[in-house]
Amino acid sequence: MDITEDEKSENYRVTAGELRQFVERFERLDEEKKAIAEQQKEVMAEAKGRGYDVKVLRKIIALRKRDENDIAEEEAVLEMYKEALGMH
Repeated sequence: MDITEDEKSENYRVTAGELRQFVERFERLDEEKKAIAEQQKEVMAEAKGRGYDVKVLRKIIALRKRDENDIAEEEAVLEMYKEALGMH
């Protein structure tokens, strides 16, 4: 069974339309991500203005995302390395 040129053209239009939707959805999400990043910068600027150490705040935020056991293991290894280097 041969596919006619009209059928090929129709399939292409449907695919192109669907592809365009994916691209546009991604672009909208990218814009939302940029807006959120800007809001996060504003939060950190406000915290810094109130006297908080932003570098430490970022570390705290990263730690809160991690598993407690993973953190404890990393801290134990860090202490061991510091002791080995006489950093206590």
